[in-house]
Formats: sequence, C-alpha cells, structure tokens
Amino acid sequence: MTALDLLLVTIPAPCDWLNSNQRLHRMVHAKRTAAWRNAAKTAATDAGSFDTPVRIIATVHKTRAGRWDAGNLYPTAKAIVDGLVDAGVLPDDNNDWVTGPDMRAGAKADEPHVVIAINRVTT
Repeated sequence: MTALDLLLVTIPAPCDWLNSNQRLHRMVHAKRTAAWRNAAKTAATDAGSFDTPVRIIATVHKTRAGRWDAGNLYPTAKAIVDGLVDAGVLPDDNNDWVTGPDMRAGAKADEPHVVIAINRVTT
C-alpha cells in the first residue's frame, strides 16, 4: 500500500442504519455493527494507507428526502471507521490518529450509502 493525502471510499449500505436514538437488542446492534464494519473493510481493501493523522468526513446518502439528523447516524460512522482500521487504511482510530468523523447529510440517492473522505492532516 502507498501513503495517501486524500482517500474517498464509498460504502454501500449492507443493512439498516445504526442510529443514536435506537434501542436495539444487543445482538441486533452487534450484527448491524459487524455488517457496516465488514462493508467498510471490503470497500477499502487495497485502497492505500495513511502514515500521519487524518480528518474524516462521513457523508450519508439516504433514499428519501426530508428532514433528518445526520449526527444521529454516528454509530454507523464509528463502525465504518473500525472497518477502515481493519483494512489497514488507518493504523488506529484513537485521538492521536483521527479527527472526526464529522457527519454530513448527502443528497438523496437511489441506493443508500456513505461516502468517507479521509484527508491527511498537515501541520
């Protein structure tokens, strides 16, 4: 893998969203978390890697228009970031390596997905 300055990764939704307002059974939550984490790992495998701290922006594209709170989908983004670590894109997701993910609402799409933008932090 080569060191990167910018990486865009599109993760198709493998299942329903993980939402901060949900009160799911722990096994349902665990299965959704694993699905999102694995989808991110699959999407980012062989994409390259970062050797310096990064900033992550997660843009969520849903299949419906209307009002919704992108910040409530942070648990989905957390599972995705864990998958990026699993894929070797990031060495770790602790505060020394990652700022974010900052959540953004994307445009309505035919298929639900998340676009992750990872930028090298320059000093």
